[in-house]
Amino acid sequence: METQLQSIFEEVVKTEVIEEAFPGMFMDTPEDERTKLISCLGAFRQFWSSLSQESHEQCVQWIVRFIHSQHSPKRISFLYDCLAMAVETGLLPPRMVCESLINSDTLEWERTQLWALTFKLVRKIIGGVDYKGVRDLLKVILEKMLTIPNTVSSAVVQQLLAAREVVAYILERNACLLPAYFAVTEIRKLYPEGKLPHWLLGNLVSDFVDTFRPTARINSICGRCSLLPVVNNSGAMCNSWKLDPTTLRFPLKGLLPYDKDLFEPQTALLRYVLEQPYSRDMVCNMLGLNKQHKQRCPVLEDQLVDLVVYAMERSETEEKFDDGGTSQLLWQHLSSQLIFFVLFQFASFPHMVLSLHQKLAGRGLIKGRDHLMWVLLQFISGSIQKNALADFLPVMKLFDLLYPEKECIPVPDINKPQSTHAFAMTCIWIHLNRKAHSDNSKLQIPIPHSLKLHHEFLQQSLRNKSLQMNDYKIALLCNAYSTNSECFTLPMGVLVETIYGNGNMRIPLPGTNCMASGSITPLPMNLLDSLTVHAKMSLIHSIATRVIKLAHAKSSLALAPALVETYSRLLVYMEIESLGIKGFISQLLPTVFKSHAWGILHTLLEMFSYRMHHIQPHYRVQLLSHLHSLAAVPQTNQNQLHLCVESTALRLITALGSSEVQPQFTRFLSDPKTVLSAESEELNRALILTLARATHVTDFFTGSDSIQGTWCKDILQTIMSFTPHNWASHTLSCFPAPLQAMRSHEGNEAQVCYFIIQLLLLKPNDFRNRVSDFVKENSPEHWLQNDWHTKHMSYHKKYPEKLYFEGLAEQVNPPVQIQPQYLPIYFGNVCLRFLPVFDIVIHRFLELLPVSKSLETLLDHLGGLYKFHDRPVTYLYNTLHYYERHLRERTNLKRKLVHAIIGSLKDNRPLGWCLSDTYLKCAMNAREDNPWIPDDTYYCKLIGRLVDTMAGKSPGPFPNCDWRFNEFPNPAAHALHVTCVELMALAVSGKDVGNALLNVVLKSQPLVPRENITAWMNAIGLIITALPEPYWIVLHDRIVSVINSPSLTSETEWVGYPFQLFDFTACHQSYSEMSCSYTLALAHAVWHHSSIGQLSLIPKFLTEVLIPIVKTEFQLLYVYHLVGPFLQRFQQERTRCMIEIGVAFYEMLLNADRYSSHLNYMDPICDFLYHMKYMFTGDSVKDQVEKIICNLRPALKLRLRFITHISKMEPAAVPQPPLNNGSPAQQPSQVPVNVALPVTQ
Repeated sequence: METQLQSIFEEVVKTEVIEEAFPGMFMDTPEDERTKLISCLGAFRQFWSSLSQESHEQCVQWIVRFIHSQHSPKRISFLYDCLAMAVETGLLPPRMVCESLINSDTLEWERTQLWALTFKLVRKIIGGVDYKGVRDLLKVILEKMLTIPNTVSSAVVQQLLAAREVVAYILERNACLLPAYFAVTEIRKLYPEGKLPHWLLGNLVSDFVDTFRPTARINSICGRCSLLPVVNNSGAMCNSWKLDPTTLRFPLKGLLPYDKDLFEPQTALLRYVLEQPYSRDMVCNMLGLNKQHKQRCPVLEDQLVDLVVYAMERSETEEKFDDGGTSQLLWQHLSSQLIFFVLFQFASFPHMVLSLHQKLAGRGLIKGRDHLMWVLLQFISGSIQKNALADFLPVMKLFDLLYPEKECIPVPDINKPQSTHAFAMTCIWIHLNRKAHSDNSKLQIPIPHSLKLHHEFLQQSLRNKSLQMNDYKIALLCNAYSTNSECFTLPMGVLVETIYGNGNMRIPLPGTNCMASGSITPLPMNLLDSLTVHAKMSLIHSIATRVIKLAHAKSSLALAPALVETYSRLLVYMEIESLGIKGFISQLLPTVFKSHAWGILHTLLEMFSYRMHHIQPHYRVQLLSHLHSLAAVPQTNQNQLHLCVESTALRLITALGSSEVQPQFTRFLSDPKTVLSAESEELNRALILTLARATHVTDFFTGSDSIQGTWCKDILQTIMSFTPHNWASHTLSCFPAPLQAMRSHEGNEAQVCYFIIQLLLLKPNDFRNRVSDFVKENSPEHWLQNDWHTKHMSYHKKYPEKLYFEGLAEQVNPPVQIQPQYLPIYFGNVCLRFLPVFDIVIHRFLELLPVSKSLETLLDHLGGLYKFHDRPVTYLYNTLHYYERHLRERTNLKRKLVHAIIGSLKDNRPLGWCLSDTYLKCAMNAREDNPWIPDDTYYCKLIGRLVDTMAGKSPGPFPNCDWRFNEFPNPAAHALHVTCVELMALAVSGKDVGNALLNVVLKSQPLVPRENITAWMNAIGLIITALPEPYWIVLHDRIVSVINSPSLTSETEWVGYPFQLFDFTACHQSYSEMSCSYTLALAHAVWHHSSIGQLSLIPKFLTEVLIPIVKTEFQLLYVYHLVGPFLQRFQQERTRCMIEIGVAFYEMLLNADRYSSHLNYMDPICDFLYHMKYMFTGDSVKDQVEKIICNLRPALKLRLRFITHISKMEPAAVPQPPLNNGSPAQQPSQVPVNVALPVTQ
């Protein structure tokens, strides 16, 4: 091949010797040139046609090498003309020629003439290259340009600029050689945010990238960096909050020039989440951390360190520490977070300590030093035995910084719990020293002089063999010596003995024949809080081991009440989860069950029912499946145990959070039997009611009318095969529509049933008296009590419970004496067992209008029981949300319900813990005929309360509390739910409340500070999406009114640039905001917090409401901007909606195209549609979209031709001046690229 090529081309470039000797003196006439060209091409054409397809590329590459080996510019120029002609006559494919030229190693900037000639040729023929080829060429050209140094002789710049001409032509939007979206992607790969393009390109590239800022804006959520979630709320686990685990940036789709703040690391968001109690699952979800893969996450480490520094700053200003105030809660929470993240190796302990040293150096913050050492002691004592001593030595550097004293630090008052913090540094030294000894290390660290008195005190206390429980000495010794078994046995032994009640003392429990070991006072919470995690783990391990031992021994003596209560208290500590709740569910329960130790099993279930808080949902569902399998075992058919199993299962089912139901039940889809009852119709009904409530509250079925293909279907089918049953029509009518296909039974017996229930509950005084006495004499705050057992026993003595039909046995003639063996009861009684049933009774009474008077009577007499409900606010929230339609007109009943449940807690909660003062004053006392209608100020104050809570304002709007025992996991979750309960309880329609909430930021309000406006929008978004549909659907009306407003409908009203008009942040900062930018930002805040069910109404809103009214370009861009940022969520969570939206966007474009004589923003519109195709829809909308594109004006058709792949969609032939930089040859299969189309056509 090469020989033949050589003969063809050498023939052409052969010249006379004299020509070589006197270059430039001999000129060929154009005719001679042309003759040479034609003869050369003729010879080449014959040769080319004989070649196989595979050799074509090799052939072209040889030609390029041959040309580049020439030295005479004239020859090179002549040969390039040959190539151009070969391309123009359709002999050589333009893409192959361009690629061979530009990829050639011999194309170097130093050969300036070759460089210039090459790029001139490329400029001439590139119009014939297909769009993907043009993209690849652009990439290579930009990379070639990077080889040009920063300083070159000005003489050669002119030659080098030929390359820039080609780039300019590729980027020329009217030439449409490729989707501009491809070009910007290649440019941003090479020049990411903040990197300047090559000098040779001048402003060309940066100006081109700037034309994509509108597209980037259309895809951005307004004020996204200021939006914050409520941790452990339903929306918190969705994809909206995910961050890149190495950079903490938002995962943005496409290489667009987004606003700078979106490229920043979102430290404020991660920091806010870390500050919230019970946020560790959300942190793992945000950063994609998996406990199984131990990966270190330095950005998380930095934020934890910054949080500790923040706590140190807070401690400088706080006076008291042990008052349950903000500072104490913060340190408590910090130690829990630190242990979790360091334990799972997401953060490295030595790195963090060194970083802390660096950040605290020279700051003089020492008031919080004991608390900091307490936090570090937790981790050190638990892990020093398994790790190298060197990992812990950086703590001594921190000691030198924070304990500068020359004299000895005095021993604190050991009657106070914070004395354990004051001793923390000394305890750390003891653990380090112990480790050095056992490793025979040379690193002996002498006790620092300032800690001498502390150390001596501990040594002395160890010698004292009779330790008392009246101060914190035992805790101090446990903390200091937990890694030294000889010294540790004594103090830990004392703790354990206190609660085991090993003496001969025995005490009776309720019922007959039931005795327990005699210790009744549990270890108090402040003592447990004063033990390090390591000591707590030892304690819980001893307890669990003892329980298992007693279960094996089938002891007839029940566990001591003190032990049961202490074990329950230890289970609230998240940081000992593996030995705590995990061990409880996956080891202790199954072992006790295998041993048939029914008494202990009954005890464990009672603990779970009455004493557990914040148990993660997967543990609760695991227990539920244990209970169902347990019920199937014949030996458990023992009255009392059976009752307990059923009652625990009922609590587990009804207590499932609305957003927990779907993720938990979908884990069992392959085998739904495990979480359903094979024989209890009541439990399965409770489950269906929970399903109905959960799918309603999370809007799971919103926008769909069928259960087909959803996770609910298998569950319902299995239930109906296990326990076939019917539903009353008034209950069915409240179900979400897809669930209403359940079988219903009719009949007039419903009201009779309710009448009987009321009679049974209220007519005999016995039950009413039991309830009122129990409520009067007991407090729900079990963690603060040490005399629960005494009260429990006196109540059971006064109202004994018969669980084995003894009552019947006495009434027969002659009476039968039975002495059944009771299982131990530590916490329960008929009132507490009735509570989950009462929840259901109230719901049934709400469904039937005629019996609402009876419900009021029930609430009057028994409502006080809600004082003991473990989730009273959530129950109210779910009830008002689920029955919103039923209760709309029954404002009195709503008020009664709220009053009964919230009022039952008045003696156990501080003032202002739930309902606002205004509500309590105005709404609680309003007459029925004159309901209270709140004004704007009321709504502003209510939203402001949530804003302040989320901002961590101190003191906050709500009183502090111990979140470990609270219904909600953190202040924001509490604030959100109580706010929603109050709003739903108002005697105002959902529509009016919704509009009033939007007006908090859409109207000018003196109470809403301008500088903080996005935080208010965030709060409104959170609240409105947590309310039923009538409350948030009003946003659609607001959007419609903005779209119909003059600023978007008339061309003259606003003469600016639409992207400035929609840029909320810029408008807001320059005080030039318009209602359309405010509404846009607010809609984004609302939709960002919405569930996918709520968002799934958007496609319908677009097609039914917006398509008919969108006519102008501004309106079109506004809708794109409104919905564009949410395509990513639709793609991840509901593809069907994404496709519908994709098609709707084109239909709107068609409207605007027909309506507007003139389109100014074709490029941003088309750029956005390309972004949508390449990032989201792919070819899924191709068929519907092709038809629409064919009907658009030529300039749009030209720009969108790569979406349809219809290459022959020729624009209308209008005579136009050619482009200013030469016209390329035309290829038959391509759009005539020399037709310049003005952008504004």
